[in-house]
Amino acid sequence: MSLPNSFRLLAADGTARTGVLETPHGVVRTPAFMPVGTAGAMKGIHWREIRESGADIVLGNTYHLMLRPTAERIAALGGLQKFTGWNGPMLTDSGGFQVMSLAKLRKVTEQGVRFKSHIDGAVLDLSPERAIEVQRLFGSDIAMQLDECVRLPASRDEVDRAMQLSLRWAERCKRAFEGAPQGHMLFGIVQGGDVAKLRRQSAAGLGEIGFHGYAIGGLAVGEPQDVMLAMIEEAAPLLPQDRPRYLMGVGTPDDMIEAVKRGIDMFDCVLPTRNGRHGHAFTRRGVINLRNARHADDPRPLDEESSWPPARSYSRAYLHHLVKAGEALGAMLLSEINIAYFQSLMAGVREAIAAGQFADFRAATKAGWAAGDLPPR
Repeated sequence: MSLPNSFRLLAADGTARTGVLETPHGVVRTPAFMPVGTAGAMKGIHWREIRESGADIVLGNTYHLMLRPTAERIAALGGLQKFTGWNGPMLTDSGGFQVMSLAKLRKVTEQGVRFKSHIDGAVLDLSPERAIEVQRLFGSDIAMQLDECVRLPASRDEVDRAMQLSLRWAERCKRAFEGAPQGHMLFGIVQGGDVAKLRRQSAAGLGEIGFHGYAIGGLAVGEPQDVMLAMIEEAAPLLPQDRPRYLMGVGTPDDMIEAVKRGIDMFDCVLPTRNGRHGHAFTRRGVINLRNARHADDPRPLDEESSWPPARSYSRAYLHHLVKAGEALGAMLLSEINIAYFQSLMAGVREAIAAGQFADFRAATKAGWAAGDLPPR
């Protein structure tokens, strides 16, 4: 492996791992959940709350930021961290997810992807080289290769074609990343859909190319959880043990804890903020839907034992009122409560692995979710 390694394993419990990833903007404790700031901001949450929740690293979206305000403008203003005010570790995706999510607005060729902007219809070309150039302009601590993500279910031929193309793009991205400032990292992305052989082929091919870290992409895109976990089990053991492993776009607390069991170190998802905006709170007793009428007269907090003050201090009745009234404060409070819960879960995972008690922690956590939210007495 020719690339320098910024990842250090601290402990393992079975295949679950905890470690630290050193970046130019700070240290990331793993397993880590990365809140998603698609356009350089968290929806309805200040960076202050993100930091205080325990997050070490956040994610920005290459496709959206290169459209508005543009990579060149961000670079002229000092880079993405300075521009946003986050000033901590930041990972940017490559735009590969939009190859799937904006399928009606793009065309994929060997050279790259041609998008039609969802904002004004302007034509945008995104090649592997341009994806790296944009992320270099951002100043991302961790950049991702450009890949093609296929929505499942898909035919084997289609999955194979996209996986092979992603491998060729991975080689081009690595060449384009040469000369990046010291400490900045490039991750390759394992593709292969729900086909075990293709997942193994992709993981092995990326290992031969050599990256600072490795992501598993193209999951949580329509397949059942057992299929997602099976694909992790196929790919993760083939990835270099001394490099971080990132499961892209995942996910629910249960998805994350099961992926940690299988050796995953990093996660990202819009779920905490998106679900918060729709009135759902993640807690140690599972998901609570504050839209339900049964909360209208409930004086209890969401979780009296939570380390996050709003989860302890606001009544369910008040949160229900905010959600039903469409008040922005309700979405804001539930979003930050959810982010804080995800960070608390990751902190518990790290502590359990370090203590050699991950199996007990996993069982107790899942039992809490299964017990559900108890009605008021």
